[in-house]
Amino acid sequence: MNRAPLIFLGIFFALAFSWTGIVLTNQISYGSLQPVYDENEGKSFPLQTPGLAARGKLVYEDLGCLYCHSQQVRREGYGDDIERGWGERQSVARDYIRERRVLLGTMRTGPDLRNIGARQTDTTWHYLHLYDPQLTSPGSNMPPFKFLFETRKIIGQPSPKAIQSKLPAKYQPPAGYEIVPNERGENLVSYLLSLKDTYAYPETKNVYVAPKPEAGKEEKK
Repeated sequence: MNRAPLIFLGIFFALAFSWTGIVLTNQISYGSLQPVYDENEGKSFPLQTPGLAARGKLVYEDLGCLYCHSQQVRREGYGDDIERGWGERQSVARDYIRERRVLLGTMRTGPDLRNIGARQTDTTWHYLHLYDPQLTSPGSNMPPFKFLFETRKIIGQPSPKAIQSKLPAKYQPPAGYEIVPNERGENLVSYLLSLKDTYAYPETKNVYVAPKPEAGKEEKK
């Protein structure tokens, strides 16, 4: 007896059942999610990613940041994300609906970055952290990204983006020179500052309120 048709049908129905359960069910559940329009603020949430931040996301991907950092705050009882100050609420599907590629990440070698723009609002802090993580988060195992900066001669007034005044003596440039972020560095920091889920959707219980630990404390992990 030729059982090939039965085997084929068995494989077909197994794949169809799996596809229905994994893909179709999720599409029905989440595919219809839309931004929430807030009449008081006159905006739809989640907000669109600004242009500089959108380019910064490409830098984030290119540098492989997603291999060490996640972008998903787990609910209480499924990890200590909230206890670490990585978010005041769990991430929900609606947070990601404007993103063509969701960078959930694969590991948590470093802290979750889904709300880093709310935890650390100081642009200079981010530049220093990228230049040498030990300056802001002693003991961090994150490598420095000095190639996101350039040392250039000061012409006229110093750049407001220059960071050498915040750097220790070993990093000071020659007299008459300054250290400033290059285009990739600026774009990356713009992206990091845009990462903040601060809006309370119908499916969330409370709005994100930035915790107040010592600067850089949550970035040491």
